[in-house]
Amino acid sequence: MPDGGQSSQDSRRGRGGRNQRRESRAQGGTGVHRPYIVRGIPTCDILSEESLARIEATAARILAEIGIELREDAEAMRLYREAGAEVTETAPEVWRLKFEPGMLHEILKTAPAEFTQHARNPANNVRIGGRNVVFAPSYGSPFVMDLDRGRRYGTIEDFRNFVKLAQSSPWLHHSGGTVCEPTDVAVNKRHLDMVYAHIRYSDRGFLGSITAPERAADSVEMCRILFGADFTDQNCVIMGNFNTTSPLVLDGVTTAGIRAYAAANQGSIHLPFLLGGAVAPLTIPGMVAQGLAESMASCALTQLVRPGAPAILASFFSSMSLRSGSPTFGTPEPALGSLVMGQLARRLNLPLRCAGNFCTSKLPDGQAMQQSMMSMMSAVQGGANYILHSAGFLDGLLSMSYEKLVMDTDMCGALHAYLDGMTVDDDTLAFDALAELGPGQHLFSTQHTLRHYETAYWESALDDNQPWETWDEQGGLDYAQRANARWKKLLAEYEAPPLDQATDEALLDFIARRKGEVPDMWY
Repeated sequence: MPDGGQSSQDSRRGRGGRNQRRESRAQGGTGVHRPYIVRGIPTCDILSEESLARIEATAARILAEIGIELREDAEAMRLYREAGAEVTETAPEVWRLKFEPGMLHEILKTAPAEFTQHARNPANNVRIGGRNVVFAPSYGSPFVMDLDRGRRYGTIEDFRNFVKLAQSSPWLHHSGGTVCEPTDVAVNKRHLDMVYAHIRYSDRGFLGSITAPERAADSVEMCRILFGADFTDQNCVIMGNFNTTSPLVLDGVTTAGIRAYAAANQGSIHLPFLLGGAVAPLTIPGMVAQGLAESMASCALTQLVRPGAPAILASFFSSMSLRSGSPTFGTPEPALGSLVMGQLARRLNLPLRCAGNFCTSKLPDGQAMQQSMMSMMSAVQGGANYILHSAGFLDGLLSMSYEKLVMDTDMCGALHAYLDGMTVDDDTLAFDALAELGPGQHLFSTQHTLRHYETAYWESALDDNQPWETWDEQGGLDYAQRANARWKKLLAEYEAPPLDQATDEALLDFIARRKGEVPDMWY
């Protein structure tokens, strides 16, 4: 399978992006899929060297003086101890790990700064790290919602629908993972149906299960069936998204899953979920220092298992309403934290996951999009490489919204154009456009306009830019109503990418056998 590396992507920026937009008009303005973005604009670096060094020093002090608590994974404890960590047993199967300053930096030197996650369609391989940006849909919501049926528990049908909608968008690059919880399938078996849905209904990269070590192993095994055992052993074909238990805890289920993915040479994301004032300091510098310490300690385990295994530094920062105790997503202070995490990840030479289209709005409305843009822009400006929660996030992550998904993917389309940056040359400076007809003449008919009018600007699939009278005559539909019609149209027109029949049968046989080995569990 081809690497899909950075050099092949550089041509997609500048005029390459305009060529794609020309093609998009033949598809009704929906855009042309590219496997990932190579940023053409610089990152926004807001802190000085002195301030970054102070955050790093505080993270090192946390690791050395307070330490990380590890629970119920003696093998992980052995690996940390043999690497040089100070290990103290504080209770049965509970250890306090302390790390001398610089120890984790040294361990993480073997983690790749960039890596490729292979998709079953090689044209959709993604390159993670460096200047590359990958958008993936939202993850983990127990509820789903749409304007017709309201809010309800997610089902496997909803899960498949969201995979299909993500596959249908040219502005997403990755199929994601648990796009919603399929609560109509047993807890101990739903991972099989979710991984199969990503394989069957998408030909992009995806995330596997992380909720139990055996489910992580099943996810990797399904990829061995799909890609072949030898290819899987030598290449990243699946990733797991692992949360620390903040503050400063690694539980055994998490570390056993990390070890399973790393041993198989597969990717992993290491994410502290930090709520300011609850499981992290209220102040953003303190939150960033804690998040850096937790993510580094978690990432390091991958290199102790298998040096060179892909690992992604990650952060999820949220402010909090101290009057109600509720998280407040899409606020400015955590956005600043995401910008700083970008600077710190580049200093560590590790890929970064952070932020996304976060919001606490209960409906796909103005609040939802205002909060989402505040958060998403911090990831884009800060240099995040893998952006989970790029589409569908509503209700503080409790709900996955059909309308919000297509609203967010439209925004992702705009961000493609934004990240392409600007080419400055004789053609784009357009002196001839003004010189052709001279002062006082409109430019509609100039040769420059005729050359560029199809490709000059990104076009939304959802915006209404018509005069008021035309909009009113056509029903006066608002943004959410237009999104409602769009997701229905996309599902109606969806066609599954082809999958080899023998491979499909082998996957279904594996799923049937694994489901038959254990009784259903609903908790």
